[in-house]
Amino acid sequence: MNFKLTDEQRELQQVARDFARTELPEIASQLERDNAPLGHDMIRRYAEMGFLGINVPSSLGGLGLGNIEALVVLEEFAKVSSAVAFPIFESSVGPVRAIEHFAPAALRDRVVPAVCRGEMVVAVSMSEPDAGSALTDLKTKGVVRGDKVVLNGTKRWCSGGGHADAYLVYCRLSDDPGAKAIGAVLVEKDTPGLSFGPNESLMGFRGIPSSDLNFDECAVPLENIVVPAGGFRKLMEAFDLERCGNATMALGQASGALEDILAYVVERKQFGKPIAEFQAVQIKLAEMQMKVEAARLLIWRAAANAEDGLPSVLDSSVGKCFANSIAREVTGDALQLMGAYGYSKEFPMERRLRDSWGWGIAGGAIDIQKTNIAGAMLGRRFDQRR
Repeated sequence: MNFKLTDEQRELQQVARDFARTELPEIASQLERDNAPLGHDMIRRYAEMGFLGINVPSSLGGLGLGNIEALVVLEEFAKVSSAVAFPIFESSVGPVRAIEHFAPAALRDRVVPAVCRGEMVVAVSMSEPDAGSALTDLKTKGVVRGDKVVLNGTKRWCSGGGHADAYLVYCRLSDDPGAKAIGAVLVEKDTPGLSFGPNESLMGFRGIPSSDLNFDECAVPLENIVVPAGGFRKLMEAFDLERCGNATMALGQASGALEDILAYVVERKQFGKPIAEFQAVQIKLAEMQMKVEAARLLIWRAAANAEDGLPSVLDSSVGKCFANSIAREVTGDALQLMGAYGYSKEFPMERRLRDSWGWGIAGGAIDIQKTNIAGAMLGRRFDQRR
């Protein structure tokens, strides 16, 4: 068991850190102001730098590295903002990995390399008006007609809605009850019958536009079925890796806040001395450090245990639940230490706090992770309907 990054991993981390810190803070501020996604030119720049599909096999256009490397890079970008990190999240731990693992070869070979080249953005569409935590209650349905799958229904809270090039849509693909009917279909944005609701106005996640997806007799080729009916377990296995990405996005808010506050308490003076000299500040810094380090180790454990596949639901849920929780605490403490400066939109701390609350809702809320953890500990799944 080794808790140190290798020389190669540290070098990759430094390259990501230098790029993110040098080139992205002003872009992050603009995305926050405009609530617009990162432009395709910058996404292609990410691709040129090797930041997309870090853990995707080289045969599919990725770097062919491991999950740890992908999460190390993701954290460095997330320290700047969730919005500038989101394309890395989607390409390394998001819906692209489900396509890589489960899609037919022709679809996989068309989509995954395009994402790694920065030519295509793929978002995941899971939630519905009456199906969030109760995901198996979703109603959007795909019916096979000849060589097409025809979709009808409404999806909600799709990050990237209206802006992504394609969507991995969870839907019912048979008449079986519950999870037995659920699979996933790739729907490209210009497909007739697909329309989008207005851009949501959220507390955080500005620069990661979200909207409803409406399907009205939306027909896609049969070859676009990524996971057929009955494949809900497969989708959730891929989602366990996405939980590690969600946890890392939350961690990035906390670790970025900690880095900024360490610089601030040395420079900020009150009562004639830097506030770092006050014991109350020192105690708070130590608590923040412990939380950040513990979250990072839990996430990396889940990723390391899954290098030959996908993480376990226990490891990924523990990492996500803890990282989501401490991100809210650490960003809140950092904002309090900065006082009015932390509360001002002129500085990124208040944005980190708002985004931290979002990561504890997205991808399975904190309390849902706790039921996942308990179920994994007891070797069973709890049916919340009984």
